[in-house]
Amino acid sequence: MSEINNTTQDVFYGRKLYILLAGIAAIPLFFVIKSYVSAIGVHEDDQVATAATMCFIAGVFAGRYLAQIWTHRLQSAPNGVIVLLVTIIVACIGWLFFHADFPLQGRVAINLILFWLPFAVTSLVVGMLIKIVRAVTQNRLREAEVAAAQNKSELHLLQSQLSPHFLFNTLNNMYGLSLTEHEKIPPLLLKLSDLLRYTVYEANEIFVPIKDELNYIDNYIAFEQIRLGERLVLNMDMEPIAGNDIKIAPMLLIVFIENAFKHSRNSAAQQIFITINLKIWGNLILFSVKNSQSSEKEERTQLDKHVGFGLASVTKRLDLLYPGEHQLTLNNEAELYTVLLQLKMK
Repeated sequence: MSEINNTTQDVFYGRKLYILLAGIAAIPLFFVIKSYVSAIGVHEDDQVATAATMCFIAGVFAGRYLAQIWTHRLQSAPNGVIVLLVTIIVACIGWLFFHADFPLQGRVAINLILFWLPFAVTSLVVGMLIKIVRAVTQNRLREAEVAAAQNKSELHLLQSQLSPHFLFNTLNNMYGLSLTEHEKIPPLLLKLSDLLRYTVYEANEIFVPIKDELNYIDNYIAFEQIRLGERLVLNMDMEPIAGNDIKIAPMLLIVFIENAFKHSRNSAAQQIFITINLKIWGNLILFSVKNSQSSEKEERTQLDKHVGFGLASVTKRLDLLYPGEHQLTLNNEAELYTVLLQLKMK
């Protein structure tokens, strides 16, 4: 029975903090009401002010209780309801001040009614307004937390898919190389070990120092240089970054670099041309990749089917991690593929 009573009290009064705040607010409220009842000529103003203060606080809690019945799933405050409640409060307070200046002479009972009625309405409406605003805020916060949890779960899923995707492509390429140039396999395995160590152990955070990501990119490019040999013509201009202050989403830039090598490698040209640039400008990270590719439209279409997963994943990650803070441009020309990426620094 006591548990039921406690539950009812919790529903009506809310947390104990609310009772404490109500007690603190009752002190200045008492003096305001006491001044008012003295102005309208009510005797025993201390007792009346005390009773009015207690009634007002109780009315606020009652209004809060009434409002929470239909605000449980309220996602936005109805403008009409808010305007109506505020209008009622202003009208009642205005009447109380008017009545204080022009009370009915010799009509104590009627004066009390003209005071108590708008006073009670004001307390109820104030409680309802407080509950509506708080309920809307809490519901929006709850929805934001759910959305953030879903985004985080989806982000981890995307990151977990990147490592198998990279490993599949790398092992497939190494298999082909083992048939023709097997002497390159041992150094490639060492580089592959460094790459996998980063993806498995160091790239699990949402953001990592960009210098770690650039070290990973250097290892990947060294991996490709061993594999491609003199066929690769590489131009790099990567701004050196020593500290840990600048951060970036892990395994983000490598997708574009991997695709650049993939596009170029599948062309019939004798040489592969790739240009990679990275600059820090203000609070922005500016990144670009240009690579040669096959001029045959059919070959490019077939290749795009294979690289589509990586680009789709990185685009989704950009939307999740850099909403409104990135700009990605892809240009697919006859013999040149260009990626321009602008990120706000983390």
